[in-house]
Amino acid sequence: MNTAQAVARILKIEGVEWIACFPSNQLIEEVANEGIRTVMFRHERGAIMAADGYSRVSDRNKFGVIITQGGPGAENSLGGLAQAFSDNIPILHLPGGPSLDQYAIRPNFSAIRTYQTVSTYGEVITQPGQVSHVMRRAFHHLRNGRPGPVIVEIPTDIGSQEIPEDSLNYKPPKRALQVPGASDIKDAVKLLLNAKKPVIWSGMGVMFAGATEALKAFAELTEIPVYCTMPGKSSFDERHPLSVGAGSGATTLPARRWIQESDVLFAVGSSMTRTGYGQPIPDGKTIIHNVESIEDINKDFSVDVGLAGDAKLTLLAMIEEAKAQLGENGRKGQTNVAEEIAGLKKSWMAEWTPVLNSDEKPINTYRVIGDIIKTLDLENSIVTHDAGAPRDSIVPFYPGTVPHSYIGWGKTTHLGFGIPLMIGAKLAKPDKFCLNFMGDGAFGMSGLDIETSVRAGAPITTVVLNNGGMATYPGGYPAARERYGTTEMTGDYAKIAEGMGACGITVIEPDEMVPALQQAQKLNAEGRAVLIDVHSNMESRKSRFN
Repeated sequence: MNTAQAVARILKIEGVEWIACFPSNQLIEEVANEGIRTVMFRHERGAIMAADGYSRVSDRNKFGVIITQGGPGAENSLGGLAQAFSDNIPILHLPGGPSLDQYAIRPNFSAIRTYQTVSTYGEVITQPGQVSHVMRRAFHHLRNGRPGPVIVEIPTDIGSQEIPEDSLNYKPPKRALQVPGASDIKDAVKLLLNAKKPVIWSGMGVMFAGATEALKAFAELTEIPVYCTMPGKSSFDERHPLSVGAGSGATTLPARRWIQESDVLFAVGSSMTRTGYGQPIPDGKTIIHNVESIEDINKDFSVDVGLAGDAKLTLLAMIEEAKAQLGENGRKGQTNVAEEIAGLKKSWMAEWTPVLNSDEKPINTYRVIGDIIKTLDLENSIVTHDAGAPRDSIVPFYPGTVPHSYIGWGKTTHLGFGIPLMIGAKLAKPDKFCLNFMGDGAFGMSGLDIETSVRAGAPITTVVLNNGGMATYPGGYPAARERYGTTEMTGDYAKIAEGMGACGITVIEPDEMVPALQQAQKLNAEGRAVLIDVHSNMESRKSRFN
């Protein structure tokens, strides 16, 4: 076998079931020969984002894999890699590369050199005998440490060179779990139990570690409220009395109060990265930080107790320590925290409930969100937002329930991520109803991958807010808008979807939204992709607080 065939064989040994690709690389043919399904997307960024979506809901048990062409194919991959890197998503990118005798000569493009800032690990296979070792290191980094993109570049001449079949001898590396020291666990629990107003800040690492039940048990034992970051949304059931909700730049009133007023903050399974697309944490708090990658501790915040390790093992150790300090039943029923959260939520929803049920025309964005919440089976659906206004509108209101029932994303926010993301999620969880909520601006970035959804047999539903413009900036660029219509855009998106083999549904009246969602669920169950073209308003209100 040659190098490309050896890489394909290792992917098969690793249990890879499908690979996103575009447009040309001999490795595509070799993985197909191994019985690994290949799904061709309409552009490299879409392929990478679909692999990202697959990895997000697979909790480091399976990984999205992408094959792209060398040169322009690798060059076009930056956006998808950057998104995965910023959100700490483990994906494997296998680009082609220039032949070794041309590797260092301009203008030949090296993915490894160029993308060091948006990957956690990368290697070039420079001789066939390296294949097993390079791929072992690649999968080790996918499973361990800081999650993120891993790149293995295969030069064109190396890919076709033969190696002895018996030289493979490949053994998949295992996940190595770590737990913080007992003294740090004891200090962390003591700080939390002595705090006046503690809060738990739950990140995506809770889901990656399978720690949602442990988080619930610890929160109930100590009666400490839980806030979910945008990537961590659905790591704690937002219907729980101790949930203060989730947030991006917008959030709930209970979440805002606890984040701002808490004296001790316990971040679990979170990188605690400062971002304009998340809630700000005021200075002066006592911070306890659990994360798998120790380099994230003290990165953006001064941390009082660092708990480097697996989120589940950390929480289980903290549960035992809390019981040792409080007794077996902890503080259950001994505080009024749940009542205080309920009161704040009632006050907040009194303002927003009329908007979520609005009958105004054009249809209010929040009416669309309200009808999505009413119509979907929350535990058996996967919902995501796209960048901009859809993200900040839906995140505070749509309740995350079971893990990955909502996919929050965006420390950097690429328009158009929602469609390929949902294709990847659907390929991972074909029994779930998968819905992407996006604006018309975002549709222009990835709308053609509706056809990929159709062709791949991954029926998703896309709700497009067709408001004729860029709702994130309703008051922006007044001269450019008035003189040249710069932020205005038009389109019959239902008709476009029909032209790509999907079902297009147009919604104009408010009372048409629920029937459209019900029809979409039925059509998806029958294997048909759906786009709902909602003629909506240019809504600028967000649940933000000064």
